[in-house]
Amino acid sequence: MDLSLSGLLASTLVGGVGYVLFHYGRKCARTPQLASGLVLMLFPLFVPGVGWMLGTAALILAGLWASLRLGL
Repeated sequence: MDLSLSGLLASTLVGGVGYVLFHYGRKCARTPQLASGLVLMLFPLFVPGVGWMLGTAALILAGLWASLRLGL
């Protein structure tokens, strides 16, 4: 966990996006958004740097986009 200002801002941003996705997925019973939101809220606790955090978040969101395009 990165406690620098950039690390805290990045984890807040990623966690906020995860919370919105989680809340939407729970409210509308959408499993891909629910799972992606949960992962986005939790993984910043275990990632050491800002670059890794933003890169991983981008991969998770790309996976969500791909799963929705495939109709899952």
